[in-house]
Amino acid sequence: MGTAENGAAAWKSDLVLALLAALLALAVDAWTGFGQLTDAGGDNDNLLRLVEVRDLLAGQGWFDLHQYRMGLEGGFVMHWSRLVDAPIAAIVLAASALTGSRPLAEDVAQVLWPALLFWSTLFFTARAARSFGGAGAVLPAILVGGAGYYFLGIYDPGALDHHNVQLMLTMASLALLLEAPARRWAALLSGLCAALTLAVGMETVPYVATIGVCVSLLFVADPSAERTIARDFGLGFAGVSALVFVATIPPSAWGVAECDAFSVAQFVVATIAGVGLAAIASIESATGSWQRRLASLAVLGLVLGVVVAALFPQCISAPYANLDPRLKELWLDHIDEAQSLFTLLAHDPARVAARYATPLLAIILMALRLRRGGWRRQDGLVAALLAVSFVVGAWQLRGTTFSIAFAVIPLSAWIAKWRARAEAGSSPGVALRLAAVWLVSINPVWTGVAAAASVAFEKGPAVADRGTTDKACEKKATFAPLGAMTGTTVLAISNLGAPILVYSGHKVFAGPYHRNVAGNLLALDAFLGSADDARRIVEAHRVGLVAICPGNGESRTLTQKAPQGFLAGLLRGSVPDWLEPVSGTKDGPIEIYRVRQAG
Repeated sequence: MGTAENGAAAWKSDLVLALLAALLALAVDAWTGFGQLTDAGGDNDNLLRLVEVRDLLAGQGWFDLHQYRMGLEGGFVMHWSRLVDAPIAAIVLAASALTGSRPLAEDVAQVLWPALLFWSTLFFTARAARSFGGAGAVLPAILVGGAGYYFLGIYDPGALDHHNVQLMLTMASLALLLEAPARRWAALLSGLCAALTLAVGMETVPYVATIGVCVSLLFVADPSAERTIARDFGLGFAGVSALVFVATIPPSAWGVAECDAFSVAQFVVATIAGVGLAAIASIESATGSWQRRLASLAVLGLVLGVVVAALFPQCISAPYANLDPRLKELWLDHIDEAQSLFTLLAHDPARVAARYATPLLAIILMALRLRRGGWRRQDGLVAALLAVSFVVGAWQLRGTTFSIAFAVIPLSAWIAKWRARAEAGSSPGVALRLAAVWLVSINPVWTGVAAAASVAFEKGPAVADRGTTDKACEKKATFAPLGAMTGTTVLAISNLGAPILVYSGHKVFAGPYHRNVAGNLLALDAFLGSADDARRIVEAHRVGLVAICPGNGESRTLTQKAPQGFLAGLLRGSVPDWLEPVSGTKDGPIEIYRVRQAG
């Protein structure tokens, strides 16, 4: 009874500490005026998610994921999940009922939803740190994790993209798995969270797979302690995958395999993996020795491989293997979060410290722990996720969001150890080491050092001026002239696509989404071709406005690609006679031109 009471008290304590940290972050954002709501900082995904929620509330079908105002006539189907749209839409509806204002309700949702995710992610981080490093690691986890998450920006007001949901669910799955030996339902809930994070987006496939492999190998090593955990995790994973499939995929598409979104391919693999693991863990006679257990799991892995190769071979290739070469060159290769560690080392070494220092430090700590011996199940789970996320982060910068989060767990235990030493004695040397341990464990410290180094080595003032102009293209006020105009089709670069949709009633061709191939290529053809080429496209697709942002990085890239093209001409001030500048926009961050009507 005492243990249960202590566990409940610890659970409440962790929840309250996480809440206090989340409220502090919210207070800082409020003090600064929630500036992210009027300046999205170039994050198209947050803006388009809001558009998607608006469409759902306006009556677009639950199963209908078309973005009708982007792309060619009829739009294109987005690969995002309604699982993220639903809670945001619910908040908007509730806030609308309370305030009587839909715009205010949207602001409430854009503030409340990321704040709730920040709180829950911090809570699960604290729970994981407690399981890994004891009660002394909880406060460091709250402080180090809170600072890291806050400065990563994925929980900022307006952060409606699904990456914060995925991080929360993945951390929850890990924390619950770490607690599974002591809590009856933890493994089942861990499988549930793993299935949900996979359903939200395919970015978490490496982490979900790692968790599944760890559960399986722990069962091989210690069946008496891990059998029930493996069974419950498998059942939770398979069961929720089935529910998600039925709830988010229309019956007409049950047989359609998609590699970039949850579909029959992911459902089949998840069901076989989950049910197979649960079945193996339940048959004691067939798993009496570690060799039998390993062989059974190897057969399960072979079956999964055969199923994927036979039924879904298209999903084996790299995610963007079939992307049009022009889009890869002019769009994908310039996406900030898609850059590799090696690219950053060559072109932006200061940023390497901001994104890779704390995960690397955590990996070193885990290696030292392994060298000293006494390796525990907690160490295996954390080390595996940390190593995989670091490799993913080395491939693409976006993966460092997860590696920074997983790094908080061993770093918090490290801080807790030095805090205990400092409390046991008053040695100045120990106190100095504790201070140093705190400093190197807090990700924003490395971010600040990287920023200072970047400024120190910046080449000339032109870059800073250019960045200021670029940022102006991302502010809500910049799009006010477009919002005041009657809805039409706007020819613009892809970076302006989502802002135009959310701040106006217009339609656009381009947007930074890999499924919008036809719309993006059409915009490229218009901007890279001659003015006559652009006119033919404009007339054929009934374009009413052309909008350009001279300071945007994409505009510079396209100008360098085609210095004699239509876009380059507009940036030089060479306006063809079939366009006329919209009054008052020529000197603004975004220049708008109206297409003259023939005759």
